[in-house]
Amino acid sequence: MSIKVKQADEIEQILVHKFTNFLEQRAESFYVLRRVPVPGYSISFLITNKHTETMITEKLIEFIIEFMEEVDKEISEMKLFLNARARFAAEAYLEQFVY
Repeated sequence: MSIKVKQADEIEQILVHKFTNFLEQRAESFYVLRRVPVPGYSISFLITNKHTETMITEKLIEFIIEFMEEVDKEISEMKLFLNARARFAAEAYLEQFVY
């Protein structure tokens, strides 16, 4: 199962890339997360018969749905934080030029 995370602009593309790299480095902690996503997608899960037999299927589905919701929310929060930080830095820089 592969997921393409919404990337409306260049900032979101960078944030998604950084966030997915962070997750991919910790793929062994997630068991079903692939280190390298399928081309054209942001994140890929590899769910085998072994996973469905050893894990509770409902919990696995719930995890993936919650994961998709949280990734979108995290990217939005990071973008808001980045914009606020950039605004603060720009204001601090431009204060030098006010007489």
